[in-house]
Parts: sequence; C-alpha cells; structure tokens
Amino acid sequence: MSEDPVTAQRLKQGLPVIVALASTLLVVSIMAALYLGREILVPVTLAILLSFVLVPAVRVLRRIRVPRAAAVMLVVVIVFGGLFGIGSLIATEASQLASDLPRYTQVMRTKIKDLRGATAGTGTLSRMVDMVQDLSATLQPPAAIEVKGEPGTRTHPLTVEISPARASVVETFQTFAGPILHPLATTGLILIFTIFILLQREDLRNRAIRLAGGSGDLRRVTAAIDDATSRLSRFFLAQLALNIAFGVVIGVGLWLIGVPSPTLFGVLAAILRFVPYIGAAISALLPLILAAAVDPGWTMVIATAALFLVVEPIAGHVIEPLLYGHSTGLSPIAVILAATIWTFLWGPIGLVLATPLTVCLVVLGRHVERLWYLDVLLGDRPALAPPEIFYQRMLAGDPAEAIDQGWQFLKERALVTYYDEVALAGLLLAQEDLSRGTLDRARQDEVGAAIRTVVARLGTAPVARRTWRGSARSPDTETAAALAAVGPDRQVAGIVLAREELDPAWRSETPVLCVSSRGPFDEAATLMLSQILARHGLASQTLSMAAIRAGERPANPEGLALICFSYLEPVSLSQIRFTVRQARAAVPGVRILVGFWRERDPATLDRLRRATSADFLVTSLNEALSAVLNACRDPAPPRIAPAPAKALPSAAQTAAA
Repeated sequence: MSEDPVTAQRLKQGLPVIVALASTLLVVSIMAALYLGREILVPVTLAILLSFVLVPAVRVLRRIRVPRAAAVMLVVVIVFGGLFGIGSLIATEASQLASDLPRYTQVMRTKIKDLRGATAGTGTLSRMVDMVQDLSATLQPPAAIEVKGEPGTRTHPLTVEISPARASVVETFQTFAGPILHPLATTGLILIFTIFILLQREDLRNRAIRLAGGSGDLRRVTAAIDDATSRLSRFFLAQLALNIAFGVVIGVGLWLIGVPSPTLFGVLAAILRFVPYIGAAISALLPLILAAAVDPGWTMVIATAALFLVVEPIAGHVIEPLLYGHSTGLSPIAVILAATIWTFLWGPIGLVLATPLTVCLVVLGRHVERLWYLDVLLGDRPALAPPEIFYQRMLAGDPAEAIDQGWQFLKERALVTYYDEVALAGLLLAQEDLSRGTLDRARQDEVGAAIRTVVARLGTAPVARRTWRGSARSPDTETAAALAAVGPDRQVAGIVLAREELDPAWRSETPVLCVSSRGPFDEAATLMLSQILARHGLASQTLSMAAIRAGERPANPEGLALICFSYLEPVSLSQIRFTVRQARAAVPGVRILVGFWRERDPATLDRLRRATSADFLVTSLNEALSAVLNACRDPAPPRIAPAPAKALPSAAQTAAA
C-alpha cells in the first residue's frame, strides 16, 4: 500500500517542528533530572572532578611499585585529611571573627556619621547613606522599654518570653543532628565514589569507549579519551595550584595590612576564585567591609582594594595564560550561561563547578563525534574556518572586520601567507558559489569590491612584523585559530630583493605583467599576486583579459620579463594554451607563469604543465613568489630579435581557439 503523497509532504514539512519539540523535551528532561537528582549527582560529579586531580599522584605512586589499592587510599586519605583541616580552620576563624564583630560597631557608626556629614545635601550619595543608617537601625536589637512609676523607681526592660511546646526526642535529634549529618553524608559519598573511580579507572574508561560507539575504532576513541583525560587533569591541577597561590598571597597581604582573620579570607579567596569573572570580586567584599569597620581612617580599605586590584589581574592575565593557555577553551557567553544554569540547578556548589563541568563538556564535544555540537555551542574556537569567516564578511559587506583580523594576523605571519591560507581560500569559496549560480551579478561586484578593499588596505602593512611573543596582549580567538591553521611562514616570505640583485632583464620599471582571466574574483587574486611581488622588490602592472581584448596594451612591453596569468575558475585547456602562445609571440623571450589557484592534484598539474608549455605552473601565491624570486636572479634565456610588439589575443582569436 503506497503512502499518500499529501501526507508524506505534510510529514516532511512538519519534521523540523517535531525535531525541535523533541530536542526541547530532551533538554527539559535532562535539566529536571539534574535538579531532582542533585543530592546524588553533586557528590558523583565532585568525585569525578576530584579524580582528575588525583590521578597524576596515583600514577606517581604506581611508578614506584606501590600497589594500586594502597596508592589510592594513601592519596585519598591525604587529600581528604587536608580538606577536613581546611574546613576546621574556616570554622575556627569564622567563629573568632563573629565574636570580634561587636567591637567594630562603633567605628562603623562613626564612619556613617562622617559620610552623612560630608554628603549632606548631595543627592544620591546622601540618600544611600540614609538607607544604610535605616538598615543599621533595623538590624539593631529592640531597645529597652522604660516603665515610669513613682519618683525614685528604676527603669527596666520589658521582657516577653514565648515558650514553645516541648519537642520530642526525634524532633530534637533532627534539629541538632540534621545540619551536621547532611554534610557528613555528602562528604562520605564523595569519598566512596572517589575511591572506586580511582580503583576502577580503566574499566570505567572502557565502558565510556563502548558508550561513545568506539568499539569499531578503538585506537581513535582511546586516544581521544586519554587526551581528554590528560587535558582535564592538567587544567584542574593548574587551576587548583593558581587559586591556592592566589589565596596565599591574599591571606599574607591582608595579614600585612592588618585586616582581622586573614587566613579565613585567604581560604575564601582561593575557593571563590573557581567562580569565573566574579569570584575574585566576591572574595574582596568581606575584607573591604571588615577593613572599613576596623580602621577609623580609610588607609586599610584603600590598601585592601589595591591588593585585590593588583593580584587578580596578574593571576588572570599573566600567570593563568602561562599555566593553561590564554583561556579555558570556553566562550565568555558560555561561561556566564553555564554559571547561571548550574547555579539554578545545584545552588552555590553549582556556581563553583560551572567552569569545570563546562570544560568537560567542551572536551567531550571536541573528541566525541556525536557530541560535536557541544564544542560549537560552548567552546571558544570559531565555528567557521578562517576562509569561511573571510568570505562571510565579504558577503556581509563588512571588509573593516576582515581588515582588522588581517592586521592582527600580520603581526605574526607574512602577508603572502595570509593571502594564501585565508583570503585566496575565501576567494575559492566565492568562485564555487559563482559556479553554482548562487551569486547574481550585483552580488559578485559587491563581494569583489569588498575583497579589493581588504587587499588595498592590507597592502600598506609593514614588511617587518612584530610578534605577540613578549606582549601582554594576545590575539583574539579567530586570529589564533587562523594562525594555528596556517602553520609557519615559508623562508622565502622574508626575502626582499634590491634592484642590483636582479638579472639585467628584470631591471625595468615594471618587469612583470599580471593578467586576470575573467570576473571580479580573478581580478582580486591577480591584485594579491601583484602586491606580493611588489613587496618583495618586483614592481608589476595588472591588466584584465577583457581590457587586453579591448585593445589595451601594457606599458613598456619590451621591458617585460614575466607574464603571470591568474585562473580561479576552470577554463578550456586549449584556450590557456592559445593565450600562452600569443603572449610569447607578443613579447619574445618573456617567461610565462600560470596560476591555477584551485588545483592540488600532482598528476593533473603535471599534465597541465606539459599541455600549457608555461615556464612556471603554480597553485599558491607562495609558490608563485618562490618561482619568481628564483627566476629574477637567474640569467634569462636569450631574447629573439626585437620585433614590433603584438597585441595579446583578441576576442575573435580567443573565440576561434
């Protein structure tokens, strides 16, 4: 029984909606499971993340022949003992600080009065001081109520006491033991899960490989999981070491300044710095408030603020990039979004775990093919390749952004490398759209004009390049991705020839003629080639094939030593052969370079080289530059007796060919 065509068409049209609804339902179900199961999932997650940190220590003990169980237990006991010690220290310091707080009340009242006097009648700031005073009055305990009687009688507070009903033994136990047992139970779960994860690490890895569908390609999936594990371990260890150092520096600095309980605030600073962006700022609030309460003046407050303002930028922008790169591999929006979602699901512990958990998801997205979308959504790597980004900006009519990225790129690589790997590759994408008929004539002209604008602006970049090394500023993610994709410059990119280094046949004003075949994209590629040659000591002139067919002739054709033909799109081989032959006839003794900017197959290139009889056949601007620099220093072949310069192939001749 055949399916009704109308029903099939409706199903096809409704499929995107069904997929979107199913995806939404899946996301909501996952978030609901994370929220409802947080009592179990939080300890498991903490245990997994903690195992990433402890694996290197277990491996070290294993290398010195310590049994696995003993190594795991030793590492876990040391770590959890240290955590319990830190918790006890925080509790002791917090208790001491709470007992000392009443002593600082008078200082705060005096400062509020001073602020009120200094800001009287100044509008917003005065109202803020009034608000602080109102809050302070609200927080004060109720004043004593005087009872006036006969003269000589004493005033005394009126005390009202409400006695609750006597609680049962079970309720009393729950009231006092509940706040203690819940953290102990969570800690016990984390301890148990950590031990078993470390003991069964290889077995869990094998199960993860199976779940990832890697049974058919064990080598690739195993390498991916091992790489992900090592990356996460290095990241967590580096972050842990940096945050501990940050807390130590803050604690020592607060101790030198004279802020009470510096150890407490140092530990809190180390913990809160796991929270991205705002963690260090949050850790600075309490020390600033306490410094204002302790010091009658403002010296301690200023010193405390300066401490955080100096230490955090050094840690975040100098030390952090040295430890684990310029970023965590997350986009800033992903970090903020992850912090919001995980805090909603798991509370304050979710805020601390937001960055590590999101890093795990991004690493999985980069190594597990089925989860590629996680890297696209959360990672900081560009979603498009550098040539695609270049072409997209040309389509959007935004050459200024491409110029800005190009300038950043040129601080690290040569212009010829940028043109080859980014701009010329983007031109090929435009040519493919043109061949498919998806670009109309007006759109072609707009994209071509934008590309020519980029080439003209980047052509003014200095040949001598600065590098990012030793600079506090680093390239943005798009530029960094482009630099990583293109690799190093070729040695020829740094050669700039003086006039006396050229062969005599190449010492005319414009020894090179660059000819574009047809279309705005071929013209842009030809301009790139001409510009690159000029930057390396060889001036050139450019003409289009259409202009030559219209009768336009190059200036000083007798001084030409090289004619370069540029081809982005496929053309007739016989037409190319005819064009080369006509060029040789027009300028006797000239050398011919043909650039096929699309072809990469060696066998096809060899066939084309024989068929076109060109002196040089290249597929990139780097190859063209290398060939021309070698040719201009070699003796040129003897020229045929001078003859009247002929025009390059006419339209009728080309059509006949």
